[in-house]
Amino acid sequence: MTSYQKFIAFGLGLLAATALSSEGMAADQPVKGGTLVYLEQQTHTNLYPPAGGFYPNGGILNQITDKLTYQNPKTLEIEPWIADSWQVNADATEYTFKLRPGVTFSDGTPLDAAVVAKNFDTFGLGNKALKQPGSEVVNNYERSEVVDPLTVKFHFKKPSPGFLQGTSVIGSGLVSLSTLALPFEQLGDATKIIGSGPFVVSAETLGKTLNLKAREEYKWGPAKLPHQGRAYLDGIQYIVTGEDSVRIGALLAGQADFIRQIQAYDEGQVEAQHFQIYAPGTRGVNNSIVFRADNPLVADIRVRKALSLAVNRDEIISTIFSKNYPKATSILASTAIGYVPQTDKLQYDTDKAKALLDEAGYKPGADGIREKDGQKLVLTSYESLPQPQSRATLQLIAQQWAKIGVKFNVLAGDAGSKIVDELDPLKTPVAVAMVGRADPDVVKSQYYPTLRNLLLQKGGTSDKVKGFSDAKLNSILDEIASQPDREKRLKAVAEAQAYVLDQAYAVPIFEEPQAFAGAPYVKGIAFESVGRPSFYSTWLDKK
Repeated sequence: MTSYQKFIAFGLGLLAATALSSEGMAADQPVKGGTLVYLEQQTHTNLYPPAGGFYPNGGILNQITDKLTYQNPKTLEIEPWIADSWQVNADATEYTFKLRPGVTFSDGTPLDAAVVAKNFDTFGLGNKALKQPGSEVVNNYERSEVVDPLTVKFHFKKPSPGFLQGTSVIGSGLVSLSTLALPFEQLGDATKIIGSGPFVVSAETLGKTLNLKAREEYKWGPAKLPHQGRAYLDGIQYIVTGEDSVRIGALLAGQADFIRQIQAYDEGQVEAQHFQIYAPGTRGVNNSIVFRADNPLVADIRVRKALSLAVNRDEIISTIFSKNYPKATSILASTAIGYVPQTDKLQYDTDKAKALLDEAGYKPGADGIREKDGQKLVLTSYESLPQPQSRATLQLIAQQWAKIGVKFNVLAGDAGSKIVDELDPLKTPVAVAMVGRADPDVVKSQYYPTLRNLLLQKGGTSDKVKGFSDAKLNSILDEIASQPDREKRLKAVAEAQAYVLDQAYAVPIFEEPQAFAGAPYVKGIAFESVGRPSFYSTWLDKK
């Protein structure tokens, strides 16, 4: 047992020995009290709200911050939260929000129009002096206007139809002025994040544990939730536990209550002991591999199409995953807004793949690897640690591509060179891609050069790109993010899905859930619209 495993065991032992307080209510009624022990696979990196897309970050921000609006995870409708009501002008260039009175941050300062304005000025424009980046969910932002202490208006340079939904996402969690005054590099310290949410950070051991406690005065949860007032739990303890077997073992032994990132191969033993599996979908861009066409090896569309045709997605899912990981039928999840099935563009045909590579001039060499003009068709990618079974998935794809004469090297996701190499298309012609958001703007977030730029286009986030740019794709993405007419916007979403696959820029593999497991006595678990847990209404029925 390593020293860190001993640390975890010690911490879990202490928690197991802690008595759970309750009010002795009936089993079918929420019970107040107790601390939820939550095992997280990875440590959080930064709690600046726009960094909440990384699930360990978002899983914390979701407990300690509130949002202007709430997206109902069942209907995907936008409902009141900190904003009681709102108005949007006809071309979606002006949004006006009326705020709930009496809301405060955990430091006692008011959550009023001026604070909301400062939050979205920062999220919409970034703060270069403090190195705080802009948010990928806020497009075309111009400025805020404080109308009165409880009314704020936002102005956009051109239509921003996704903004209302953007006010509901984890990246738009509202924080205090004192938090916004800190440089980005200090916001990895959870104790410095002042939110208005139902929990507040009480202690942190960086990279190991994080303790939250309930705010006694909290009374402003999403307006339509049945539960109002203080959280039922007294607190939450996050323990970073990287090893799958340790998380599963602690849960089944009663030393933990709830865990994230349960692997598909562990689902059976968990369900056999009557523990609950939760697998909420992420409703965005599916788990995929993408090709960086600036790399000469994948610049030819025939090569990209051949590689796509050689991916046997049925084999991947049946070998590695479970029913909680549906096969992708587009770049978007089937539960995403604007989804259009593209099954005709996602076939498995190794004979056709070989023919396309022949046509592109890549012939098998003496070692079986195809080559052209002395250049072997050898591709490289890093595994993505946040994605489930990423290494196993890529290694199986490597076996499948070997059948058509392509060598695929899979590198460790914790390699020190990963961050730099993934910005260089010559070093990583293939990358793992996925992003969750229940709004069509998610497509732009994934592929647009100045956002996530997974295809590595020129003029974007990488200075290593020599020439690749796709003006047509970018025009479609701009249309998605700035078209106020709903039907025209959805038409652009459909066009983007077809175009990305017609160009063979991506091979969507499965609809990625966030997989959790909980003890039978954990009740009231909820998830926001893309699978991050909310423990506001959670309670423990231990007897």
